[in-house]
Amino acid sequence: MDVLYAPWRFSYIKSTVSEEPKACIFCEAPKKSDEEALILLRGEYVYAIMNLYPYNTGHVMIVPYRHISDYTELSVDEALEMHKMTIAVIEAIKELLKPHGFNLGFNIGRVAGAGIDKHIHLHIVPRWNGDTNFMPIIGGVKVLSQDVKETYRSLKPLAEKYWHQRGNK
Repeated sequence: MDVLYAPWRFSYIKSTVSEEPKACIFCEAPKKSDEEALILLRGEYVYAIMNLYPYNTGHVMIVPYRHISDYTELSVDEALEMHKMTIAVIEAIKELLKPHGFNLGFNIGRVAGAGIDKHIHLHIVPRWNGDTNFMPIIGGVKVLSQDVKETYRSLKPLAEKYWHQRGNK
């Protein structure tokens, strides 16, 4: 039997069986440096952050600074900036990773699949033809082609370029 070694997943596995965290990771992330938190962009109302436990290479989340759990609680300014930031991130991912498509979505509530259900966030997941295979089905394992920190270092300048090209600060 072949063994797939992915030590970075252990912290995620531990976090899913431990008690609920005392602090919200989406409220804490903006207090750190961009590189430490893997933040690609910071807007006035929302920010873009790499998913530390991505579904696919280039998995990014757009998160409001305000701690809310319900999509209907987003202000018009938050929703608009979230949309504008999503466009900039998609353009950056297209240039860097050349995906064949994207999944965009909110998981609102634990029952809907939200791993963090107390702070709403939009997932941007690049997709490629053939990116689903036997590994998740048979082995319960997802194979990623690049380390998230390496993707972050390549994607950040492109996200900033597309964000500023559209007149955002």
